[in-house]
Amino acid sequence: MYRKLILDNGVRLVTERMPALKSVTIGIWVNVGSRDEEAGEEGFSHFIEHMFFKGTATRSAAQISREIDALGGEMNAFTTRETTTFYVKVLDEQLKPGLALLSDLFHHSRFPAQEIEKEKRVVLEEMRMVQDEPEEWVQDLHTQQIFGAHPLGRPILGKPATIRNLDRRDILGYIQRYYHPQETVVAVAGNFDQKQLLSLLDAYFGRFERPAASKRNRWPAEIHGGLQVHEKQLEQAHLCLGLKGISVEHKDRYAAALLNAVLGGNVSSRLFQEIREKRGLAYSIYSCLSAYSDGGMWSVYAGTRPSEAPTVIELVSKELTRLCRKGIRRDELARAKNQMKGSIMLGLESTSSRMGKLAKDELHHGRRVSLDEVMAGIDRVSEAQLIGLSRELFDRRRLSVAALGPVSRRSLSSALN
Repeated sequence: MYRKLILDNGVRLVTERMPALKSVTIGIWVNVGSRDEEAGEEGFSHFIEHMFFKGTATRSAAQISREIDALGGEMNAFTTRETTTFYVKVLDEQLKPGLALLSDLFHHSRFPAQEIEKEKRVVLEEMRMVQDEPEEWVQDLHTQQIFGAHPLGRPILGKPATIRNLDRRDILGYIQRYYHPQETVVAVAGNFDQKQLLSLLDAYFGRFERPAASKRNRWPAEIHGGLQVHEKQLEQAHLCLGLKGISVEHKDRYAAALLNAVLGGNVSSRLFQEIREKRGLAYSIYSCLSAYSDGGMWSVYAGTRPSEAPTVIELVSKELTRLCRKGIRRDELARAKNQMKGSIMLGLESTSSRMGKLAKDELHHGRRVSLDEVMAGIDRVSEAQLIGLSRELFDRRRLSVAALGPVSRRSLSSALN
């Protein structure tokens, strides 16, 4: 059973009771992410997410860790380009102490100066770790390339110099600017007593007050094409190819998801079958959509032998052209629809994923999007709609390619002509 309540201070509560389960997940979603940082603040959103776990007025960082372990639960946080999320998952009988712990972190974290200095070293190590993961690093490089100087192009982790220089005043100022009741959604999914839950949520969030929130300065990004090569001694060449995508609220969002499934979203997809199964050119090959509130990007990743990198780029380009010219077979579309519906339904069997859907629906659409509505939206997608969308988005003249590994610009340029 779904419920939505807006507290007097503007905090939005969205809940879904799942009585057949024995767990409950609570998430606090703040409508601010890396794209909202000003110049000189790169990485603030992510760093602040770390700092919420470093002690409150009544709990040390060690006590927080011991307490969540004693509950037998899981507590964590994550930052995206548009949101920052804190969550706890516990057994249903531990709802009250789990919520008390999570709300204490959110409202009463102290951000001790000594902990900030320690966490700087942790985040700088996290940045180094990304650079030791070429599949992840090339996607960061490609995002920077395709969005250019737009804030969406920034790495979520930020810049080393910015992290080294931030201090406690920066953290408190950023929170004061963006962490406001009107920008906060609390989502809860699992087994709980509705009356008790709403009473707890009102007690923990009803008195959450701050001055009026600063307006986020968001604007659509322009997509940049071209080729960028980052030479590095690796065993593989890691490739990212990208094009314009669509926003999370776009009328063609179901069509785009199906088009992605056909192109490279699963093991029966065209790219997986052609590049891995038929030719053996890659172990990892896939496509994905990154959708934001006002636009997005479409990307393909492949890791291959350096000598085969031009061939992989050519094959991806040819598949994009083939989709535009010939569209999708009826049986291919039917298979993609079944796969997508099954993936959505199976993915929502956990309280964590259901909590995430509740929050995203509220942030993106201002309402719950029912599963029946999602399934109907998928079923309505036609072959004609897909070919029209592919022709709108798959413009090879705007194709961007980022390559990381022992490859040269000259070796790859010919593959794009």
